[in-house]
Amino acid sequence: MTYSIFESEITVRPDDIDMNNHVHYSKYLDYLLLARYDQMKRCYKMSMEEFIEKGYSWFASSANINYKSGLKLTDIAIVRTQVKEIKPAQVDVNFWILRKSDNSICCFGNVLYTLVSISTGKPCRIPEDAIKKYSI
Repeated sequence: MTYSIFESEITVRPDDIDMNNHVHYSKYLDYLLLARYDQMKRCYKMSMEEFIEKGYSWFASSANINYKSGLKLTDIAIVRTQVKEIKPAQVDVNFWILRKSDNSICCFGNVLYTLVSISTGKPCRIPEDAIKKYSI
């Protein structure tokens, strides 16, 4: 199954810049987190708050980032994400972070998210209604 690709736009902030005058490598994960939070509500119509109300939370089990070129202070980042695979308790998400001005890829990778019960702290099966909403 091929899943939809969604985009979020993020403006680089002064506190994102490191001593090499480009976005610090750790900020790319922040951009991805911000984009996923936005897309959960706006695109999938099931926000993080809804998961929490149902007693669930998402944890990043693993993350892989491949850096290509740096973003600078004047840049706007486009964060594209696409569900790669939905497993019983996990969602594997591909991402690309691009420079808006020239559409060049700054980094790409994937994150494996695990759904966890807030009450037990253990992984749990993704509810069918969530699978349906995220299978677009």
